Amino acid sequence: MTDASTRKRPRNLDLPSLIFYKLPLPGKLSILHRVSGLGLFLLLGPLLWLFQLSVTSPEAFATFQELASCWVVKVVFAGLIWAFAHHFCAGIRFLLMDAHIGVELEATRRSTLAVFAVSILATIALIWGILL
Repeated sequence: MTDASTRKRPRNLDLPSLIFYKLPLPGKLSILHRVSGLGLFLLLGPLLWLFQLSVTSPEAFATFQELASCWVVKVVFAGLIWAFAHHFCAGIRFLLMDAHIGVELEATRRSTLAVFAVSILATIALIWGILL
């Protein structure tokens, strides 16, 4: 009976602490790849509607400009730019890993950091290019 009572049991099994604290960086990259893909898919309809609104007529374009000038929409656009850049870079990484390129532990860590760095830098460069 003492064997069962002295055995260490998990103290916390909630998902957020497991994902954000215990998961290695490549695992977090994989989750963000899925989340970014889902976000891009869910926002594809509103993006197509906004594009259609921007090319229909001059009045519709004025409505689009009014919508796009809102700070919330700008934040959503910046998030979509990052989601696309991250999903694209992580997708290339996963394709290379499927071809058995860079599957060693150190190469996996380096490629994970490269995906995060390139996606953030690409987002900053695209936003900076749009603002100029």
